[in-house]
Amino acid sequence: MSKPVGPYTPIVKAGPWLVSSGQVGIKDGALVSDDIEGQTNQALANLAALFEGEGSSLADITKTTVFLTDMAHYAKMNELYIAAFGDHRPARSAVAVAQLPLGALVEIEASAYVG
Repeated sequence: MSKPVGPYTPIVKAGPWLVSSGQVGIKDGALVSDDIEGQTNQALANLAALFEGEGSSLADITKTTVFLTDMAHYAKMNELYIAAFGDHRPARSAVAVAQLPLGALVEIEASAYVG
């Protein structure tokens, strides 16, 4: 798991909830690629690692928010998101943003009920 790029906690347990900070496609402090495929896969892997580190998994996630710098990447992100989550379908929002940290193309945050 990569070190946070800012002054925040990557995942917080609040009662029966786990809440993650947004995850971008970084590994070892740098973006893994300059394309949506590589960054989405790594952001999802980072998210999974955070939840697994707390004894949870992607299957426990109830809500995600996906931030994209270009909605033209929405379909490809969806393919990779479905591959990561399988048949599990958390509630989700997807929004376009002007910029993301480190020049990332995608950022994904999530919450899970683990009570």
